[in-house]
Amino acid sequence: MKYLLLLLLISPFSQAGENLIKDFGYFYSVPEHVPINDSTVFKIAFDVGDGAKKGEQNNSMNSLARFINMHVAHGVKPDNIQLALVVHGSASVDVLANSEYKERFKADNKNQSLIKQLLANNTVVYVCGQSATHYKVAPEQLIEGVQMSLSAMTAHAQLQQQGYTLNPF
Repeated sequence: MKYLLLLLLISPFSQAGENLIKDFGYFYSVPEHVPINDSTVFKIAFDVGDGAKKGEQNNSMNSLARFINMHVAHGVKPDNIQLALVVHGSASVDVLANSEYKERFKADNKNQSLIKQLLANNTVVYVCGQSATHYKVAPEQLIEGVQMSLSAMTAHAQLQQQGYTLNPF
């Protein structure tokens, strides 16, 4: 146990206390990298279509927290990071409010805290209305702040018109 604690203390992996998004988005520090200009503004859309196993965190959604935490730790101003999360397919249930999720799956929604923190940190979250309808997810059942789009395709097209690029991961 003593060695594990020592390893955690000297690890280049970020510690939760350093992160803007708490308990999510861990990353490695990279001391030597191509510099990021302090005036750089990131406007990036992330696409998540695969749902998590019931009662588990959606690791693809965690990528947004990693992006924010990693870039803030490496000098990017939080206000210069504008992200969008477009959720569709089986991931549509991962943005259900905890009470709805728990009623449906008999487990807590491990994504709710992450989604709320993302929303509080310059991130917009859209759920595909087509997928949501298919998975019987109504707008009033969503985590507060998550918006219903006509479709994921619509959300991506509108985000591109607003200057967002699509994250390829």
